[in-house]
Amino acid sequence: MSDLSLAKIDVGNVLTGAGQLFKDIRTALTGKEPMSAEKAAQLALQSQEIESKIETTRLSVMVAEAASADKWTSRARPSFLYVMYVMILASIPMGIVYAVNPQTAANIITGVKTWLQAIPDSMWALMGVGYVGYVTSRSYDKSKGTAK
Repeated sequence: MSDLSLAKIDVGNVLTGAGQLFKDIRTALTGKEPMSAEKAAQLALQSQEIESKIETTRLSVMVAEAASADKWTSRARPSFLYVMYVMILASIPMGIVYAVNPQTAANIITGVKTWLQAIPDSMWALMGVGYVGYVTSRSYDKSKGTAK
């Protein structure tokens, strides 16, 4: 049997050597020295501070909107969602109308299509961006645990 056993291998030295090898390869490929732990910690702290300021600003905007004396401003987000829900739920009675009188349903569909096509594409894009932004913001709040 060999005198070399797993118990005698200095794993810490092996891993340290491998880590140094990877640092040397990185330096050779990028020409940049690896970032010091102190610098990485400083950047992480700055990142957290900036994220905190952004979150505080965003929340203050939401609080200002909700506390606004202008009821249109404070109700804008929920109202938009209610309109979307009504449009989705309107499809149920349309199915019933179509079953009873297909021509009437076709006339209603034509009228709604004409009405929706009168809205400029840029307005649809703006509405989509606003909705996606709202959903993203709410998802972020919930993941961070700051949502009400």
